[in-house]
This record gives sequence, C-alpha cells and structure tokens, in this order.
Amino acid sequence: MPYEPPTHSVERSLRATTGAKIIAGVDEVGRGAWAGPVTVCAAVTGLRRAPEGLTDSKLITPKRRTALAAELEKWVTAHALGHASPEEIDELGMTAALRLAAVRALDALPLRPDAVILDGKHDYLGGPWQVRTVIKGDQSCIAVAAASVIAKVRRDEMMARLETEAEECLAYGFAANAGYPSPVHKAALAELGPTAYHRLSWAYLDALPRWRHLKKVRISAEAAALESGGQLGFDF
Repeated sequence: MPYEPPTHSVERSLRATTGAKIIAGVDEVGRGAWAGPVTVCAAVTGLRRAPEGLTDSKLITPKRRTALAAELEKWVTAHALGHASPEEIDELGMTAALRLAAVRALDALPLRPDAVILDGKHDYLGGPWQVRTVIKGDQSCIAVAAASVIAKVRRDEMMARLETEAEECLAYGFAANAGYPSPVHKAALAELGPTAYHRLSWAYLDALPRWRHLKKVRISAEAAALESGGQLGFDF
C-alpha cells in the first residue's frame, strides 16, 4: 500500500515555536502483549534525510525491518532503549509502566532532549520534558518512525531469545509472536499456565479456570486509575 514518507515537519515546528534544538522521537512496543516487557525507544535524528523506506515498523516486512534497524542505529544521532518488566506492569499499570520505560530510555541518551515527540494522542510522559503528541507519528515523523523500527526489532529479538534460552518458554512461540496472542501462545497457556515472563494482571487469565488463581490485582489505586479503558481486555 502506498504511503507518504515521514518528514521533519514536527521537529521544524518545535524548533521554530519553542527554540528546542535537541528533539527526541519516542515510540513503544509491547503494550498489548501478554508476556515480556513494554519497550520504549528514544531516537534523536537531527534534520538529516532519512534512510530509504523508513516508516511505521508495522508497515515493513520483518526481514526489511531487521536490516533497517541496524542501518538506523548507525544513522541516528543518538538512541536508547528503556524497558518496564512484566512485574512492573502488574504493579503500576500500563500507563505508569510506559512512562517508566520512556524515562529510562530518555535518561540513557547521551544528549538530553529539549523536547520529545510522542507517538499517539496521549501524553503518558509529562514533565520535565516538553512533549508534543502526534497521532500516527510513527508514519509521519522521521524521529518517531526510527524509534518505532528500533524498538520493534530489539524487543522481538529479546522475546526470541527467551524461547531458546529459558526452558520454561519453549512451548509459547515467543520467537514468532513476541509475547502477543497467537494460537500457539494460547494453547501453551491453557496447558502450562503463565511463566515468570507473563503479565499476571492481564485479563487473559480470566479465561483460564485452571490458572485464574494466579491473577494479580494491583494494590495501587492511583496506578489503577491511570489505566486507560480496554488495555487489559485481551480475552480469548
């Protein structure tokens, strides 16, 4: 499907209106998975021309996405990844866990951004950064698209390693599904139950009578209140 390549228009607007010089594009992957961390990438690109074919990671074939991620990691001015673990997601809720992962990514950058472009319409980051949210920013904004590709590829690799390195994960198909719902993943959960790498506050456990007793309820009312509607509704 044809698409318009991403541009630096948002970065140029921020430079013109706020005086920001170092601008990071931020995107996440793993929000809707049942297992594994939520991963955030922060990427600083400057205003250089992007590599050919850059767009939202979901619109790129896996083979091309892997090659492009390696190219982007050399091309960007700076980038860093941040993760929030399944345990942190269960304890804090997704909104707060996303912020934790994003803060970790931004803090790991060698350059402190003056502003952040965040994919989507909700600002889950907040201060002290100046944040501009952009719906479908991973398609329209070069820095966010770069962050999208790097985050997707590196998290997928993490989940694939679990399948080969953690014996308890062999049956769940993480190399193919990256912890998201799939027939193989669902069948393994029904038979074997969740592993130490699964999110135990997620609604999928409601459909597993044998393992339902393992479901965790977050203690923090504040964290629960931050949770946006439907994020836990991944029923069978």
